[in-house]
Amino acid sequence: MLFRTAVTSAAILLGLAAAGALAGPGWNPVPVTEHIRPASADTTIGAGEAGGLDGFSEPGRYEVRETAVTIDLDDGASVDGLLREPVTGAGREPGRESAPGVVFVHGAGTGKASEAFTEAATALASAGIVTLVPDKYLAHYSTRHRDYGGMAGDYQHSVEFLREVPGVDPDRVGLYAESEGCWVAPVMMAQDPRLAFQIWVSAPVVPPRQQAAFAMDSYLRNTGVPQGVFRAIPRAVGMRLPGGGFEYADFDVRPWLGRQTDPLLMAYGATDPSMPMEQGVRQVLADTATGGGAPVTVRFYDGANHGINVSDEPLGDDIVPHGDDLHLHAGYARDAAAWVQGLPETATAAPRIAGAPPRQLYLAAPVPEPHWYADGVVVLGIVIGSAALLLGGGAALLANRLAGRTRHGLAPGMAVPLGVMAGTAVATAVGLVAYLLAVARLALDYEQNALVVQGGWVVVRVLGIAAVVAAAVLLLRCRAVGWRVASGGVSDTDGSGGGRRRGARVVTVGFWAVAAGTVALGLVLAHWGVYQLGV
Repeated sequence: MLFRTAVTSAAILLGLAAAGALAGPGWNPVPVTEHIRPASADTTIGAGEAGGLDGFSEPGRYEVRETAVTIDLDDGASVDGLLREPVTGAGREPGRESAPGVVFVHGAGTGKASEAFTEAATALASAGIVTLVPDKYLAHYSTRHRDYGGMAGDYQHSVEFLREVPGVDPDRVGLYAESEGCWVAPVMMAQDPRLAFQIWVSAPVVPPRQQAAFAMDSYLRNTGVPQGVFRAIPRAVGMRLPGGGFEYADFDVRPWLGRQTDPLLMAYGATDPSMPMEQGVRQVLADTATGGGAPVTVRFYDGANHGINVSDEPLGDDIVPHGDDLHLHAGYARDAAAWVQGLPETATAAPRIAGAPPRQLYLAAPVPEPHWYADGVVVLGIVIGSAALLLGGGAALLANRLAGRTRHGLAPGMAVPLGVMAGTAVATAVGLVAYLLAVARLALDYEQNALVVQGGWVVVRVLGIAAVVAAAVLLLRCRAVGWRVASGGVSDTDGSGGGRRRGARVVTVGFWAVAAGTVALGLVLAHWGVYQLGV
């Protein structure tokens, strides 16, 4: 019996491993073999020019006046905003009658002016640049639906507002976009030739789906998860989700890059694991050249994170700054202010690429889609169907027993392996969800915990194997009784035989419902890698 159980268990495991592998797709990112080499570690704008470039106001030179404003949009809508102006008095830079202006374009999230870009907008204003941070208007923005072209139109009202502010040169107004906002800014630049420049902070450049898969891969590698967990990346990011939407995941900014002609400053935190920074820079340098050769300046800031923030505490080379005790990289604030004030000369000032060496390990690439039977709608349907079968079958068996129609219900030796099989399969599914949530929390907090990451995966897989062993025992016992799963010990109070037949049918239906629900759940677990054997 022990030998047959082991052989049967192995056969089931191999079948589940094959089913999971065939569901596809796999995950094999291509390593970056040729890295960008900054011309200098000094990020100062114009540090490579003969004699240097100076005469720019640095952050902190002026006091900043902050004013709450309201920006009118289309159809009677409006958003609040914060206007920050340098209090210059007679100290305005010689030869310039008015100051440059910057409109801030939010990254992912809801984006309140009172909470976003506070340090960056204040630093630029204190250097003599008028800044406007609007609230993000959400008419074209939700989790499922995002219209980057529509968002560009919304932000354009902030541009027009800033151009009308006294003391702002309307022909020296540009954009400051962060992360997701860097898919919006190129659309704005192409639609409004009067815009003078743009600053991109942590620009993904590649389509959102590719960036999401890249970020997941980087976060998981930093967390130290087992190799098998990576299979979840294309299956989660590539599949079509129930309810539709998410078309923006395949938004391609390259057609808009080809229409850029104005100066662009790209800034990255060198320790940011979420952005394919080297790949993004190469793509921008290649694509903007086709549209008239927009001058591009690139800076990588050592020890800085996604928001170009750093910690005062000494951190290791691979530690990403996170938490509340962070502040904007002082060199970045200086460089951004000098670059804006010095345009157009600073647009081509050497070195064009400077700072810390970037650390992109793998290329972001198109994410393969799962087969139709591993589509999100199908997988969700299987999970719901499995739950219905397990609950319905279990309820039928319990109700039959409580009704007193049978003494035993199931044939001898069936109840325990059936219960163990169903229970451990459900426990495996719950454990898998809990494990992935725990790993996600660690990854987003840039933490490592071998007990959770390695030990948790072992626990999930052991539970899954226990369910398979129970299934093997149940299968062998079904064969031993000729697949007659209902017990013969049935009471029949009226002597007609009807109670016996009804009890047998209820037990049989309940048994196979639980078994079918467990098999369906096992296939879902196989899809997410619980039973993979390196196949």
